[in-house]
Amino acid sequence: MSDDEKPLFAGLLLAAGGGRRLGGRPKALLCHRGRPLVEHAVRVLREGGCGEVHVVLGAASALVRERAALDGCVLVDNPDWEEGMGSSLRAGLASLTGAAGAARTAGAAGTAPRAVLVSLVDQPGIGAAAMRRVAGAGVSAVSLTAAAYDGKRGHPVLLGADRWADVAASAAGDRGARAYLRAHEAEITLVECGDVAEAYDIDVEADLARLE
Repeated sequence: MSDDEKPLFAGLLLAAGGGRRLGGRPKALLCHRGRPLVEHAVRVLREGGCGEVHVVLGAASALVRERAALDGCVLVDNPDWEEGMGSSLRAGLASLTGAAGAARTAGAAGTAPRAVLVSLVDQPGIGAAAMRRVAGAGVSAVSLTAAAYDGKRGHPVLLGADRWADVAASAAGDRGARAYLRAHEAEITLVECGDVAEAYDIDVEADLARLE
C-alpha cells in the first residue's frame, strides 16, 4: 500500500475506565463474545476504516496488556485515569500528535493522519457501519463530525488534526470533548446513525446483559 492509499484517519479508543459501578471491574476486560471487550472495540475501529489505532489504558493496564490481543495498536498508559475521560482524551491526543510529528520528521507526511475517530470501549452497540458513516462525511484537518442517534449527538466523533490541541486544552474531568463540542456546536456535522447502531453504555450491572 502506498502512502497515498493509506487511511487518512486514525482511531482513538478510550479504554481506561475502572468500572466503579461494575464492582471495580475494568471495562476493557469485560467479556464480549468470548474475548476482552477492548479487542472488539479495536476491531470495530479497524473495520470502520481507521489506520493506526491508539488505545488509552488505565485501570489494570498491565492485565489488559497481558490478556487482550492488541497487536499493531499504539498502547497509551494514562496514570491519571481516575480523574475521568478528559485525562484519557488528552493522553490519546498527545500520542497521536507525537506520532504525526514523528512521521513528518521522517519525511513521511503522507502517513500522518488528518483526523482521528474517537470511540469508547463501553459502547459495543456501535459498530463499524457507524464508524464508516461518520468518516464518510469527509476527512480533513478541520473535520468536526459526530454520530447522532435520533438527533442527539454521540460517538464516534471525528476530530481533525488542527483541532486536537484545543480539544485537549478543554478536556477535563469526565467531560471528554464535551466542552469543546458545545463551544463549536455550529461547526459540527451530525451524521444520523440510529439505524445502524445503538448508543448504550455498559455502566452498571444490569447493562452486562447486553454483552454476548
